[in-house]
Amino acid sequence: MGYYIRVLGQRDIPLLTETLRNCLPPTPKVELSEERSDQSGWSQLILRHTDGTEIALVERNLVIPGELGAEEIEEFIDEVQDALPTSSSKWLLDYLPSVVVIYAFQLLGGTDVNDGWNAVHALRSYIWKQVGGISQADLEGFSNEQGHHILWQFNESVTGEWDMAVLDEDGNWLAFTMDLGNPEHRRAFVDGRMPAGLTAS
Repeated sequence: MGYYIRVLGQRDIPLLTETLRNCLPPTPKVELSEERSDQSGWSQLILRHTDGTEIALVERNLVIPGELGAEEIEEFIDEVQDALPTSSSKWLLDYLPSVVVIYAFQLLGGTDVNDGWNAVHALRSYIWKQVGGISQADLEGFSNEQGHHILWQFNESVTGEWDMAVLDEDGNWLAFTMDLGNPEHRRAFVDGRMPAGLTAS
């Protein structure tokens, strides 16, 4: 079981492999090829360094009853039922049924070699811009549509600054950057509040 990041899209539009190749940065030098496809387009791509080191496996799954995409949405709905902040959990429970396609990136060994993550980031960002929606990352959690993190699903040892958001009383996202390792920041966030002393971005 690998580590995954996902784009949970609200628009299912054709994304040609050649178009995706053109969105990749000039460095690192990478290759993007189809691993699985049919008359409706690709369902699996592989991103590699030019020396063959695999960076990421990209899967496209439509959210159709009985298929993997729908199963993943059901798993996410179960996962966030009791997540904090409660307001963000409720927002996600309303949002997730509107997802129509999932782009899942399984990160492989080449991600941490020769700036492989730069290629993953560019590819994910382009896909996200095209299909809209939100993002999800294993061991981290979900973002809103603006890319701010909205649930506490980190492990307890996490540290560093992170772009977060909570819902205000009017149901609008209030974005800020917090210190994940700061206990006071954590307590405020899981309570659905912007930590004291921070400024909304």
